[in-house]
Amino acid sequence: MIKRFIRRVFGLPSEAALQAPRDNHGLSRDATSPAATKVCATLREAGFSAYVVGGAVRDLLLGIVPKDFDIATDARPEQIKPLFRRALIIGRRFRLVHVLMGPETVEVSTFRGADTETAQKDAHGRVLRDNVFGTMEEDARRRDFTVNALYFDPATEQVVDLHGGLADLKKRTLRVIGDPQTRYREDPVRMLRGVRLAAKLGLTLDPATRAPIRDMAPLMETVPPARLFDEMLKLLLSGHASACLRQLRDVGLHKGVLPLLDVILEQPLGERFVTLALAQTDERVLAERPVSPAFLFAALLWHEVLAASKARQARGERPVAALEHAMDEVLDTQCATLAITRRLTATMREIWAMQPRFEQRSGTRAYRLLEAPRFRMAYDFLALRAASGEVSADLEEWWRAFQGADADSRKAMLLPDTGPRKRRRRRRKKPPGAAAAPEAP
Repeated sequence: MIKRFIRRVFGLPSEAALQAPRDNHGLSRDATSPAATKVCATLREAGFSAYVVGGAVRDLLLGIVPKDFDIATDARPEQIKPLFRRALIIGRRFRLVHVLMGPETVEVSTFRGADTETAQKDAHGRVLRDNVFGTMEEDARRRDFTVNALYFDPATEQVVDLHGGLADLKKRTLRVIGDPQTRYREDPVRMLRGVRLAAKLGLTLDPATRAPIRDMAPLMETVPPARLFDEMLKLLLSGHASACLRQLRDVGLHKGVLPLLDVILEQPLGERFVTLALAQTDERVLAERPVSPAFLFAALLWHEVLAASKARQARGERPVAALEHAMDEVLDTQCATLAITRRLTATMREIWAMQPRFEQRSGTRAYRLLEAPRFRMAYDFLALRAASGEVSADLEEWWRAFQGADADSRKAMLLPDTGPRKRRRRRRKKPPGAAAAPEAP
């Protein structure tokens, strides 16, 4: 009892925790960034405990180079900041410290802990507020999956494992900490995050972790749209978007994330189009080339826009008006679930609205389209449509050649204008000496 109390007060790992030496896991302090190692050393010299934690440890053990290194410590933010020359306390609900060392920013968080039974929750069991400081054991218990609850001590090169994460990594298994149903009710986004991590890391969802997801998928509707959008962006820009969406469908989560995805993928042309868009995005992400979220969302929703536009045209609407109304309809439906920003929806609209204009290859219209600010993005969208068989490959080839041609070649490439010409209204001339109409009294 006394030992347990002391460990709780000082944030020490429990006797049941596995403290694996370097020989057991092969991870050395040299694998961490110099900044992370220095932050841990500085905190230890000041009398605190400090560990590299979470995704960085998990990735290193899987042979993946982490994008950043997070530190967990028993020091409070006001105790951390004075230890470093360049450090900022950030956050309102839960304060963190960003330590700036050269080009690197190391995020340092105090161990978090709270009794989830007494934490503030909504009617569905989702935890609303439980941001308090705690012990290392509580901090580990709060984390979502066992592979994310690993603590690496650069000083001793030991990995502290409180929930069997090392064994799960060896088995290539992703397992939630605690009772899956309870943890999903506390935070439904954990279901989405589990799918993303499993697809990204090539792990298999533990049967008990996977089983409740389909029945609990409606809980996603309780998640704030802005947070859901952030998680969706992480999923789509993970470099494994194709695998993630397949996994979403397998576990029954897709309806709570992209409600129109089923409709799109049920169409042979739509499925091929979306598959190609995701594959291209994954290639760009893995090659560390820039990716536009607006382009990706435009691709995911294009065939729904196209179907709605055709339905409106069949009811007698003119093509341009039908496309405009279809864009409004689809975006209104989607933005009710995902808080897609206006900046992104504006770009998506431009990409969609420019597609019919690619058919116009005569007169000055082709030149005006070429000079449009979003031309390159819209052309890439056209190329995607051609690759999926939605439009003729000749159309995409013409525009590809037109972009690279010189002025004389471009002029020769223009097609004859066969469309109806607008008739200019001629003003009737008054006969000479005609009197002006008398003004009204």
